[in-house]
Amino acid sequence: MTQTQITWIEGTIVEDEVHMSIVEISQATRAPEELIMSWVSEGVLSPAGSSPEDWRFSGDSLKRAKTAAHLTHDLELNTPGVALALDLLDEITRLRNQLLRQN
Repeated sequence: MTQTQITWIEGTIVEDEVHMSIVEISQATRAPEELIMSWVSEGVLSPAGSSPEDWRFSGDSLKRAKTAAHLTHDLELNTPGVALALDLLDEITRLRNQLLRQN
C-alpha cells in the first residue's frame, strides 16, 4: 500500500500599488487599530499620510504588520519587542542576501 503525503501551501500576494487604510490593515491582520497605531508610533510601520484617518499602508506594510501580529499574539511580545524582533529579522534577511551575492 502506498502512502501519499499532501502538503498545503498558503500565501497572500499583494501588489505594491495596493494602499490600505488603518481599518483595512486592522481587519487583514486581525489586530486592533490601537495596536496598529502603537506600531506606527514605535516605527514598526511607516504609513503615508499625516493622521490615522489619512494613513495608507503599502503591500510591504501588510506583510510586516502580519508578522508583527504573529509576534504579538504567539510570543506575547510588547510593541518595543516587536520592533526589535522585526529589526533583527530584517538584518538577517539583509545578511543572507549579502552572502548570496558574494557566492
